[in-house]
Amino acid sequence: MLLIDCPHCGPRAQEEFGYDRTLDSLVRIEDAPDAAMAALYARANPRGEDDEIWRHTFGCRGWMVLRRDRVSHAILSVRPLGPEALP
Repeated sequence: MLLIDCPHCGPRAQEEFGYDRTLDSLVRIEDAPDAAMAALYARANPRGEDDEIWRHTFGCRGWMVLRRDRVSHAILSVRPLGPEALP
């Protein structure tokens, strides 16, 4: 189990959160359909650090970006999700 430090509520158990996706799988409305599908389903899944979008579903319901190591599952940082976090 992960202990996630919510930017609004403090440390909470992973069960309170829902994982949504990684930042590199987001698509823009103006993207062509083929490019959008490729971004959603045909992206690389590398080892190492990645930015993931999570929601505090059973808490403040806030969205956040977790920087997490995919191999060790260590959470390196947590920040609120805002326009500056989007690619």
